[in-house]
Amino acid sequence: MFTGLIEEIGEVKAISNSGKAIRLTIAANKVLENVKLGDSIATNGVCLTVVNFSNNEFSADVMPETVNRSNLAILKKSSKVNLERALRLGDRLGGHMVSGHIDGTGVLEKREQDDNAIWVSISAPQQILKYIVEKGSIAIDGISLTVAYVDEKIFKVSIIPLTQDDTTLCGKNIGTKLNLECDMTAKYIEKFLSHQEVKEEPKSSIDMEFLKNNGYL
Repeated sequence: MFTGLIEEIGEVKAISNSGKAIRLTIAANKVLENVKLGDSIATNGVCLTVVNFSNNEFSADVMPETVNRSNLAILKKSSKVNLERALRLGDRLGGHMVSGHIDGTGVLEKREQDDNAIWVSISAPQQILKYIVEKGSIAIDGISLTVAYVDEKIFKVSIIPLTQDDTTLCGKNIGTKLNLECDMTAKYIEKFLSHQEVKEEPKSSIDMEFLKNNGYL
């Protein structure tokens, strides 16, 4: 599990392909403190497993399912990525509960300056938008953000200066794909409700004919 609070911006040093899968090698510092093989590091919001590391970089394999659902496939050498280590028991939860299992991608449509904040508009498919609610939480490229507006085609978030400086979001080009992970609570509720059977009230066997035949009328 993650919080969506980005710890540092890493840089892609190498990408190697193996059929439909890829291996990423990413330069980093903070997220490598006390790292071990098998640890999880969210990379642009995608939970990846460390398969190799040194003092200043780590490697992770990206399976075809993740390649197809995320924007990791469009990364290039020198691309910047948001990084966060997995949540430890006892850590403060400053963002929201993020699994690192993204739902799909949206597209950066617009940025607008609003005093010290920047409004970011993102289009997304209906199967993702249905889980997004105003004032709810969403992870965008791994960043925990609050939804400030949503309609049938887009949603918007407002980015404070700290997030502008410490993440990659406001440096993205218009039209860029962004990884999206909705609040998992909504998905569990939908799954639960979809399996509930509508139970009909049992029909009473007592009617006028029953009463007449049994001497009540």
